[in-house]
Amino acid sequence: MFLFLLFIIPGTLYGVALSDEQIKDTDQLSEDFYGVLENFGAAFSVRFTQYDTTHFNSIINKKQISVDQEIAETEFLNSSWQVHKALQPIPDQPGAYDMVFTFRCIKGASPATSVSFDIAFDNWSTQNFVLMPAAVYNGNRVKSQRHLYCPFVFDTRDIGPDKPQVISDVPRLNIDEGPSRIQQRTGDMSTPSIGFYNPDAHQGFWLLTTQATGLGDSGMDIEENKSRSRATMSVTAPVVRERYRYFIADNQYPSTDKPFDFRAGDSVSVAVRLYFFDSRDVQGLFNKFAEIRNDVIPKGEPNFSIPFSKIFEIQEEKFNRQNFESNFGYYSVGLRENYYQDWQIGWTGGMISTFPLFVKGGGQTKQNVIRNFDWLFPAGIAPSGYFWDTGQKGTEWFGIFPTSPVMKDWHLVRKSGDGLYYVLKQFQAFEKEQVTVKQEWINGAEKVAGAFVKTWKENAQLGQYVDNYTGEIVLGGSTSGGIVPAALVLAADYYKRPEYLGIAEQIAEYFYINYVKKGITYGGPGDAMANFDSESAYGLLESYTILHEYTRNEKWLKMAEELAVQFTTWVQSYDYTFPEESTLGKLGKTTTGVVWANTQNKHGAPGICTHSGLALLRLYRATGNVFYAEILRDITSAIPQYLSTADNPIEGLQPGWVSERVNTSDWLEGIGEIMHGSTWAETALMLTITEIPGIYIDVVKKLAFSFDQVKILNLETRKNGILIQVHNPTAYAADFNIMADYSPDQKLVKNAENYKIVRLMPGETKNVSFPLTQKK
Repeated sequence: MFLFLLFIIPGTLYGVALSDEQIKDTDQLSEDFYGVLENFGAAFSVRFTQYDTTHFNSIINKKQISVDQEIAETEFLNSSWQVHKALQPIPDQPGAYDMVFTFRCIKGASPATSVSFDIAFDNWSTQNFVLMPAAVYNGNRVKSQRHLYCPFVFDTRDIGPDKPQVISDVPRLNIDEGPSRIQQRTGDMSTPSIGFYNPDAHQGFWLLTTQATGLGDSGMDIEENKSRSRATMSVTAPVVRERYRYFIADNQYPSTDKPFDFRAGDSVSVAVRLYFFDSRDVQGLFNKFAEIRNDVIPKGEPNFSIPFSKIFEIQEEKFNRQNFESNFGYYSVGLRENYYQDWQIGWTGGMISTFPLFVKGGGQTKQNVIRNFDWLFPAGIAPSGYFWDTGQKGTEWFGIFPTSPVMKDWHLVRKSGDGLYYVLKQFQAFEKEQVTVKQEWINGAEKVAGAFVKTWKENAQLGQYVDNYTGEIVLGGSTSGGIVPAALVLAADYYKRPEYLGIAEQIAEYFYINYVKKGITYGGPGDAMANFDSESAYGLLESYTILHEYTRNEKWLKMAEELAVQFTTWVQSYDYTFPEESTLGKLGKTTTGVVWANTQNKHGAPGICTHSGLALLRLYRATGNVFYAEILRDITSAIPQYLSTADNPIEGLQPGWVSERVNTSDWLEGIGEIMHGSTWAETALMLTITEIPGIYIDVVKKLAFSFDQVKILNLETRKNGILIQVHNPTAYAADFNIMADYSPDQKLVKNAENYKIVRLMPGETKNVSFPLTQKK
């Protein structure tokens, strides 16, 4: 006797014939699995749903059945079905199981239909932390307001330093009474998955699935019952969001999904991997995700396109031609088509852009940056002591929303944090190149540092927005100022003010206790209310690694590691398959390593807004955990392909432009489409080229990582040193640096022994050697 059992191994479906003896093992497996389900108060079923497409996919008919045997037969309206269930444990992963349900229509037809796998949890609670990577944090169970983009808090009752978090109209579980449901498509997340942490039972759960079936992308839902005592998570093929779908700040946009018209002979398989595990706290949910994020869909290989050296040549020319305002002498954020594209001190450019331009740029570019400093100080300092938020035409300064009667003087805290941090990094760069740091610049930057100190001392928080005139917090809470501790550490060092370091540590501790420990960060973007975001998460990660580097206090390293794992949920873990006819599909673009923005603006982006990712390399050096270096490699490898060049143009983009949007979701432009324009992603790319070594060698561990667009073919240890073989797969000459790290526990300083610049012509391979030990 043989039983045919289907099971899934990451990315592949296999058929295996089982003997009688193995069937007994299968019976034991089933018993073990149902024991796990009982322990978690869980039960699974499958579902057939038929929709009225003329009424935005309202449900007409629905049937739910349990599948206790390997094969179940059922009738649904005018059709007959067989459902095959396959179950397989994952070797060496207790509590992990693959399940595959194959739905086969054997008779009749079922138009406008979807099929689903459901898993329901009893003993549910609104205290459970629900996580859908890059889309849902703590269920997005927060007070929400529905406004057209660009949404903001318009009710004065929600304005003040002590008001609760308010988000825009995004998919969320209901904080109040009434229906509570989130409907997503697999492309809405950095990894198609949903998980939760139960703080009462100290249990965690993850469900991972594939991007698509033969019917296209799948749907992923969670729905709570009226009493909130039960929640059901679903994977649906194809994706059909009932009645509504999400469209930029509007969770009540009519559903445009297309169910499938099944006929006899049609079949589809829905595959899921389930993880049941114990978890001491919410961090355990994130830690588990970091372990399993590529278990079902492996990460993609780098899409080699253009080396960093050629990129910087293109971008420097573009910034000098299009961004530099020669009349007043400053680098605008974009092409000055509006005030946001003219001047912002941080967030999307401003004094962030001038840092890589000075460090890597030529003589004229360096002179332009110096002019930028002369222009900014002191005119760019507001009466509050913070930088002015926004400006235009070289002489006009105002808050973030200059046309709003309520918010015209508001200043996004992270912008001054970004500005101060990168200004002080440029002071260090100036001194290395013997450029005089003028007293007016020094005084202006210290005034900004003082404004942060004053706000902290008076409020024991930094808030999300302050008044540019008074410095008072007008909208409190958030991790918007995540980069501020890093800025104050640099200020403490530059100005020899130990008090600044003490304040930096207090702020960093506050952020950890009130946000990181709870698994949330928000308030970084200026156009997304207080939606959860990656930007403030990374800014705070930069702060923790800088604090550890300067103080060597291990507690900052612990906090950095926890936050780095949380940040990873915002990094795309796999290559999304775009529609062939889409812009990105036709160009063959890949998505492993793109970084999602926030839960409102549902797109990946080429790079971190707006940083290089250097904190991840600091973390690798401090811990030896290759996970951090690999995440950084994913991010740096993803960006170059999105640069439009004369040789490889991207429709709607001029040479040197990088669109901020890599759309795997239908939230705005459409799946596989982009925003046409020059964006902050260009600055993120220049920062990456400036701060991240082309190749990094850990001499102690005998490991090497390529962050540039070059391949490492071999790394071997010989008697007289380490030999690395490198290859240039691009069509351009590549000038890149190789950094050999002999002391990962110490600050990385380049010298003649550990730092080499290599040139490779297109297609060329070369061997480069380093000594095994560094001279004292």
